[in-house]
Amino acid sequence: MPAGTPATDPGAAAVEFAAALVGVDSVNPGLVPGAAGEASVVDLLRRRLAGSGFDTEVLCPPGRPDRPSLIAWSPGPAGAPTVLLNGHVDTVGVAGMPEPFAARIDGHRLLGRGACDMKGGVAGLVAAAEAVRARGIPLGVVLTLVADEEDASLGTEAILARLPALGLVPQVAVVAEPTWLANATSHRGYALVEVDLRGRGAHTSMPHEGVNALAHLGRLLVAVEEAAEAVAARGGALLASVGRGGSAPFTVPDTAQVVIERRTVPGEPSATALTEVQALLDRMRAADPSVDATARLSLAREAWALDPVGAGARLGSLVTDGLTRALADEPDLAPATDFAAPYWMESALLEAAGIPTLVCGPAGGGMHAVDEWVDLRQVRAYAVALADALGAYAAAHLDDPRGERPVPHPG
Repeated sequence: MPAGTPATDPGAAAVEFAAALVGVDSVNPGLVPGAAGEASVVDLLRRRLAGSGFDTEVLCPPGRPDRPSLIAWSPGPAGAPTVLLNGHVDTVGVAGMPEPFAARIDGHRLLGRGACDMKGGVAGLVAAAEAVRARGIPLGVVLTLVADEEDASLGTEAILARLPALGLVPQVAVVAEPTWLANATSHRGYALVEVDLRGRGAHTSMPHEGVNALAHLGRLLVAVEEAAEAVAARGGALLASVGRGGSAPFTVPDTAQVVIERRTVPGEPSATALTEVQALLDRMRAADPSVDATARLSLAREAWALDPVGAGARLGSLVTDGLTRALADEPDLAPATDFAAPYWMESALLEAAGIPTLVCGPAGGGMHAVDEWVDLRQVRAYAVALADALGAYAAAHLDDPRGERPVPHPG
């Protein structure tokens, strides 16, 4: 049996394992060139879950043997439902952190890179999955512990493509991203639009002979700022995040580039971003025919919303029931009833693959900052509540194999 006692006390097992995970460097090399990547933490997870009786497979995206993710599964009995438990194991960089992997505990806080985002959640998933298996609950469990969520989602995309070949067909998924134990109701999507502006070079002593691409960039930045207010009123965001132009003093800039970010809300397709930027450029051209610019959508992820009557919401009600019991002595930690995430998460990819998804996980503070931490009381309660909720979900399926019986919300 791994460290801790997941069958009888998944909370204690999760707290112990969270510290072990934070102690492993798994900085994403797509964000920080030369960083350690996910290999060591995936090996730790594989060894633990294999020791708990799970089948395991380490999977790398095509052409990327340095970016492993882990699939670990325990099949349920014939006719039992299958639940997918998803979390990412990569982290952002550690600049400015003197001991990012010391996994220091201060009271209820576990400090270190990845503690909140999201190794505390991953530890909770692992401990809950081990408890389900150890208790003999009639439920199939699939853990997908993935690389590269912080950058391009290489891990989750590779795993979703692999699951059918393994005969794994989840009916619902849980993503343990930090939500302060609330059931997320939505998260925003995003799109990156790259704009290239072309001018004509000339000596700066005779600027009338050139076309200043950098000046056109300035006008575009103003237009973006002016448009951002209306976008924000609809719940989204619009801003320029990267800009550059010109090559040297004494030369009228003949090129300029900018990356414009658009955060979208559920119901807004990511292609909205390109349409909006092109409209800004069209207005600039109408006012000044010398404007020469092209825009392209370089990366986009769709927004997501929880289906309030779907399998994810039904499982979420059971998790909330479990958290209410687990936190009976910690009223200040009671989860919020509504959490709309302003950032993107991989729940959108799972939902697009046809897997109804719940997003719920423990949190703390300092995500992507030098003082990152997770609340160990939340980690403990989450593992206990999730294990109990998965047991209740399996029992509800036995009562109604179609999964249509409504699960009442507590209260």
